[in-house]
Amino acid sequence: MAAMDLFGRRWALRILWELRSGPLGARALLARCEGMSSSVLYQRLRELTSSGIIAQSTEGYELTRLGTALSHVLRPLDEWAAIWAQEQAHEGEEPTET
Repeated sequence: MAAMDLFGRRWALRILWELRSGPLGARALLARCEGMSSSVLYQRLRELTSSGIIAQSTEGYELTRLGTALSHVLRPLDEWAAIWAQEQAHEGEEPTET
């Protein structure tokens, strides 16, 4: 359950999501996560780094082997979320008369 505790912390999954395409520096991550404070960003980066999910490189922060494996596991959740969002949008539409 330690993993659920880590990933359930505010902004943790968003940071991982932003790193899925490659390394990013802290400023770039902060810009992509609008509304996140720098203190929260650096706390999450420390937690994710100490857990072996991300690592700091010369290019910024990047997913480790474990982090990349996690991103593959989260892909079905992303696909489900897209379907759910479409259904939510359709529920909010006015029915059309025929």
